[in-house]
Amino acid sequence: MANTTNGTTDGGGAADIEAGRERWQRRYDAARKRDADFTSLSGRTLQPVYGPPPGAEVPGFERIGWPGEFPFTRGLYPTGYRGRAWTIRQFAGFGNARQTNERYKMILASGGGGLSVAFDMPTLMGHDSDSPHALGEVGHCGVAVDSVADMDLLFDGIPLGETTTSMTISGPAVPAFCMYLVAAERQGVDIGTLNGTLQTDIFKEYIAQKEWLYPPEPQLRLIGDLMEYCAENIPAYKPLSVSGYHIREAGATAAQELAYTLADGFGYVELGLSRGLDIDSFAPGLSFFFDAHIDFFEEIAKFRAARRIWARWMRDVYGAKSEKSQWLRFHTQTAGVSLTAQQPYNNVVRTAVEALAAVLGGTNSLHTNALDETLALPTEQAAEIALRTQAVLMEETGVVNVADPLGGSWYLEALTDEIEAEAEQIFAHIRRMGGGEGAEHTIGPMTSGILAGIENGYFSSEIAESAFQYQQALEKGEKRIVGVNSHTPTVSGELDILRIGHEVEHEQRRVLAERRAARDGAAVDRALAALLEGVRSEANVVPLIMDAARAEATLGEICATMGEEFGTYTEAPRF
Repeated sequence: MANTTNGTTDGGGAADIEAGRERWQRRYDAARKRDADFTSLSGRTLQPVYGPPPGAEVPGFERIGWPGEFPFTRGLYPTGYRGRAWTIRQFAGFGNARQTNERYKMILASGGGGLSVAFDMPTLMGHDSDSPHALGEVGHCGVAVDSVADMDLLFDGIPLGETTTSMTISGPAVPAFCMYLVAAERQGVDIGTLNGTLQTDIFKEYIAQKEWLYPPEPQLRLIGDLMEYCAENIPAYKPLSVSGYHIREAGATAAQELAYTLADGFGYVELGLSRGLDIDSFAPGLSFFFDAHIDFFEEIAKFRAARRIWARWMRDVYGAKSEKSQWLRFHTQTAGVSLTAQQPYNNVVRTAVEALAAVLGGTNSLHTNALDETLALPTEQAAEIALRTQAVLMEETGVVNVADPLGGSWYLEALTDEIEAEAEQIFAHIRRMGGGEGAEHTIGPMTSGILAGIENGYFSSEIAESAFQYQQALEKGEKRIVGVNSHTPTVSGELDILRIGHEVEHEQRRVLAERRAARDGAAVDRALAALLEGVRSEANVVPLIMDAARAEATLGEICATMGEEFGTYTEAPRF
């Protein structure tokens, strides 16, 4: 029987395929296209999409389909990159806010389409720069942000109302976001018009990255408050970027990265539903963040399978009716774990291949790692090479000319099916860990399974086993890394790397002390007391955190105040 949900028709018969082609053509004709040359380098006219020849029958073709329609295996838009190319987004942050601001302006001037903020470790853990926990870490792996004053400096001269901004932070994501909102207010921006992405994904912290503040349940309460606030007040902003990147970097396989990431996404869908939110109002605000690793075709298949799985689950399991609620929009970063300190110029090649896989997989935005990131923060020259890698892909290679140019490849479609099937098996296991459909669930069955898997060490042990198996294969020479266990002779010398001096920390601590002395201490105390009262009630804490930020309360003070009620989390040791 034909299934015409969302205008699609099931079946691989010739008539069904031709009907799909006609639907695609109507959508393509009605869509906006960029004013660009879409011919080949030799001047050859290229079709915007390719599919089976007229009259062909392709069993199971409904799982491949056409760009811009369910199940979105071939992309979200009928135009592919002819309509809009991916956003060139460069992850950056180091030292203090003023130094990072200068790098942001360089990125935007060099063709970057958006900003992506990297925070230092104290900020990621909710500590101020003068905390004993911050000693020796201020400004080293990202920018130090202690208060709204740092956010003001971070975006000085950068109109936040016109610049999409991504922030990679999870444990203290909500306070950091509130500081960003207050910084936008101070620029005179209507915060309801802001666009960007906040990571916020606490599940992946317990699973892989281990940067949490509170136990899972209070963190989910904060995320629920954030989802509600953004759905009501900042509709274009995406309050959750569900992150598989850190899961993959910890040693997961492609299928594990895909399955654990989408399972986390389903958990956040269940969280929104448990809050009484309409799925078609909040689901479009969810986005994803994936790793583009070095196995070229496996990565492309992973991205295609991700769109298909997400669309099907959103429609058939969670009842999403609008196409935008079924869309899996994702940012990609090339694999930091694939970079080597040995022969670091090889990293330029690795990054280009990984970026190409992300593009052919249909990424919506992309960060390319710099060749020296395995050694230190990128120098300006290395960052420029990383940016230009994307520019070459976009401007010279022709990959923007055709939507899903590898679609229909026997190899690629088989890989896509295999990764999808493996992911589905993992989903079933996670749900069983939580008691399945028959059990009582405070939030939902997938969420219960994720929380159980965090507690019993399932995710950590599975990732550790995958990492161990890969390391064994490397040591046996079954897997090769050029410059590490093959082709090791080299004429390359050492790189000049960016070093963050101790003076950055000393200056940040000095400035923070001056800000504490100059602010209205009584106003800070009142705002923090109101926040604690809100945390102990059922109030949405986002406006209360914004009030504390406006009073120049620091990130550490805000996080510690909430911690008085939420407590802390300690992972159980396992061997």
